[in-house]
Amino acid sequence: AAARGCGGVWHQVCQRGAGGPSLAPRGQRAFTCNARGGAVPAGKSGLAPWVPVVGLEIHAQISSNSKLFSGSQVQFAAPPNSLVSFFDASLPGTLPVLNRRCVEAAVMTGLALNCSINKKSLFDRKHYYYADLPAGYQITQQRVPIAVNGSLSYSLCIDNKMSRMVTKTVRIKQIQLEQDSGKSLHDDTRSQTLIDLNRAGVGLMEVVMEPDMRCGEEAAAAVRELQLILQTLGSSQAVMAEGQLRVDANVSVHRPGEPYGVRTEVKNINSIRFLAKAVDYEIQRQIEELENGGTILNETRAFDSKLGCTIPIRDKEGKQDYRFMPEPNLPPLILYNAKSLPANMNHQQVVNIDWIHERLPDLPSVKRAKLVEQYGILPEHSFTLVNEDGLTEFFENVVKQTQMKPSKAIGWILNDLLSYLKQHSLTVKESLVSSFLLADLLNLLEKKEISSTAAKQVLAELWKGEGKTPLEIVKEKKLELIQNQEELEQICQAVIDGQENEVIMMVLE
Repeated sequence: AAARGCGGVWHQVCQRGAGGPSLAPRGQRAFTCNARGGAVPAGKSGLAPWVPVVGLEIHAQISSNSKLFSGSQVQFAAPPNSLVSFFDASLPGTLPVLNRRCVEAAVMTGLALNCSINKKSLFDRKHYYYADLPAGYQITQQRVPIAVNGSLSYSLCIDNKMSRMVTKTVRIKQIQLEQDSGKSLHDDTRSQTLIDLNRAGVGLMEVVMEPDMRCGEEAAAAVRELQLILQTLGSSQAVMAEGQLRVDANVSVHRPGEPYGVRTEVKNINSIRFLAKAVDYEIQRQIEELENGGTILNETRAFDSKLGCTIPIRDKEGKQDYRFMPEPNLPPLILYNAKSLPANMNHQQVVNIDWIHERLPDLPSVKRAKLVEQYGILPEHSFTLVNEDGLTEFFENVVKQTQMKPSKAIGWILNDLLSYLKQHSLTVKESLVSSFLLADLLNLLEKKEISSTAAKQVLAELWKGEGKTPLEIVKEKKLELIQNQEELEQICQAVIDGQENEVIMMVLE
């Protein structure tokens, strides 16, 4: 990796709103990601600047109780090879049986991404040899996928400011159903590779994004929006830490007006933050290579999160022949809409596109717009509410139970509650302060029974989880604001009477 220019001292190039800090090796020139017009790298020559091109292939694990073509259960971190059917192990004579839930999830995702749903799609075999692919081929949809020609809109911060945002759109080429492979676990101590087939045959949706992005920040923002959509639909849990959302990034650079350059593929990126870093590093590496008179190889690379760079893993110059062929054991997948559905057909045995479309939930973009319109909060606050799982519901519950204006209450949720949860690595659902308790506290503050400083003290006590109400804590700590004018005058007079000498000295001065 060091020989490829990955070693040495690292310095921060820019702060990424979507992907965290982006780093570049010393000696490489940084590029800027302009939210208004894409990335414009700085070149050392007098030629026109370089134009980066980024396309993505995202594999999302379908949220289903069983696998795509077998009845085996799907469960993360189950004991090795405990969830393997005869079909998953490719025993002779076993046949695939398509999981209806996986088809519905793909249709739902396609509709949410503005795709055209193919009423007739086909399955194919993609041949390649891996030890964790016992059949020697993967069942996928190469020729006619289930959904095509969609789009995804996502938002970017301008100059890293949440208050200044721009919306961009990336085209979706296609969504295809396919089965996952197993896992190869390498044991270096014993010089052996172990195979776990629990994941073999798990249903995947491959979402192919056109090369419409120009930097790591754009790629990260697009994937984050897709992740939110999948989680909202329930078509995938999309937890990257569990391998439920894996990203392959195709990166190239070229001069304006020239054809696209040779691309490299960075495989299996399992973090949005790492995606931004990997794409930005690869853009910088290619520019450096070309400006030094080198050439870019059409190769597959991996991102080393410790070094912060990409490293080659295999050469793609000799293009692999996957020998695609129609899957002989699966008929065409036929979908229906309200018009094409035969009257005598059992509705429980078909997938109705219109029925699924009618039941689509509000997507993240719609949720954000409704929050801004209904509660009068800032657009940037709506992004935070929607991005954090369960935070929108928490906010709405607080608003229902408090007399404080939503635009004021949200500050307590985002600044005080959320910061505490982040510090202690807690989710909203794990919060010791319920929406009821926070609303109770905000009511005391709104009625001017306590000060803002006292409210923060009460909130700190609530985090201890001792079962006390805000009012009980206020009384116990004597944090009430005194509203009676006569009582205030008596307290002030008592202080003055107890400090007569000091008062006289102040008057004389």
